Formats: sequence, structure tokens, C-alpha cells
Amino acid sequence: MSNSNTPLWEGLYKELRERIVSRDLPPNSEVSREMQLAAQYGISRTTVRQALAQLQADGLITRGMGRLGRRVRDQRPLEWNLCKFERGERRDNASTGMDDWAAAVAEQGREPRQEVSVSITVPPADVALALELEPGALAVRRHRVRYVDNVPYQLSVSWFPESIARDTLLMEERDIAVPGGILRSIGCPQVSIRDRIGIRMPTPAEADQLDIPTGTPVGEHHRTGYGEDGQPIRHMVTVFGGDKHFLVYELEL
Repeated sequence: MSNSNTPLWEGLYKELRERIVSRDLPPNSEVSREMQLAAQYGISRTTVRQALAQLQADGLITRGMGRLGRRVRDQRPLEWNLCKFERGERRDNASTGMDDWAAAVAEQGREPRQEVSVSITVPPADVALALELEPGALAVRRHRVRYVDNVPYQLSVSWFPESIARDTLLMEERDIAVPGGILRSIGCPQVSIRDRIGIRMPTPAEADQLDIPTGTPVGEHHRTGYGEDGQPIRHMVTVFGGDKHFLVYELEL
């Protein structure tokens, strides 16, 4: 594994890194557990943890959560075409249960999944401003953790004025696919959108939820949707790992 001048953890780190780069350990494959590696190489679990921590810092493996062990990261970034997303002929498919986002992921040969939670609350000031709500007005908050190949890729929160969202499909805590989108199905179609995109470092909670390698920035995508009367009917904020995405725009000149 190493020569006498190489620290034990570094020897294991280099060997595992080479196996990952050569695809002897292919993307999404499970990395042996700490106790297994310690027994296999005759080293301590502390030494194993040092090697695995460096591989995680390099962005080559996940950190593992609960019963889910560490896995080799799939280095392929997701292409997110923001010109097509939620626009024109949406890809929502009730038979597959995939909304427009999930369908776009599946088109790239990846496996999408979303965890959804819903609440009614007073939104933050910037969201209230985007939705042109009065101070203290309530909004429906629809929070989604979006997974690609069982890896967390995006944290997405959509906000809707309570007046249009209460007692509709938007209140259901599940992944919903309706042809044309939920807003159109409840009689409030989006007819225009405005995007803002920023790059920043993640908060500790975001880094933890997205399992982002140390030092990796996130993108923050704000999309405000407007109804037929020109009033804002939805404000979505999506945070995504900078190491996992290409944002695509296609414009006619």
C-alpha cells in the first residue's frame, strides 16, 4: 500500500483514489466500511478516517449518512436548461409521476427523486417583496429536496400567495405531476418569468444537506413567475452544488 516514508493514511488515500480514477471503483459504488478497511490493511480506524476524509474533501466520495455508507461520487454534472424548464411544452407526465424537473433529469439517463414538505407561514422579507405581499401576509411554502441517482442535488423552495394556493394541489406533500404544471391546473398559469442567479459559499446547513465537498460554492437560482394580470404568483429559490451543475441557456438572436 505504501513505502516506509509515506504516512499510512496517505498510502490508503492514494490507493483508493487510483481505484476511483481508473474506475475500478465505479461511480455510485459503495466504499468499504471503516472497520473493513482497517482489517484489510492492518491499520487503525483513525488512520482510515484520515484517508476517507481527504477523498471526501477532494469530492471523490460522499460522506455517508446513517445507514448509507460512503459511495463514489458520480462526477457527471447535471445539465439544467433554464430556458426549457417550466416553459412552453412542459414535460410533466401524470402516468410516470415526473414533473418537468424530474423528466429533464430522466432524459439525461439519471434517476430523479424529490422529497416534499408544505407549510403556511409568513415568508422572509425578500420573498414577500418578490410576491408583492403586504407585511405579515401568509404564503404557502413548498420545500423540496431534489435527488439525482439518490444523491442530493438541489434544495428548492417555492412560495405562493396563500389566496391562490390554499386548498389546492399545492398543499399536498408529495411529488405532483400535472400536464401543463400545477399552477395552470388550478387556473393560475404562469405567463412570464424572471430569473436571478448568484454564486456564494453554502451555509453549514446547506453544505450538510447537499453533502458538498469543503470549499465548494453553491449557486442560488431565484425565479419569479407572473400571471396573466402581471401579478407575481410564485417565487422559487433553488440552491445547488457548484460541482454538480451546468446551467444552460439557449437564446435566439
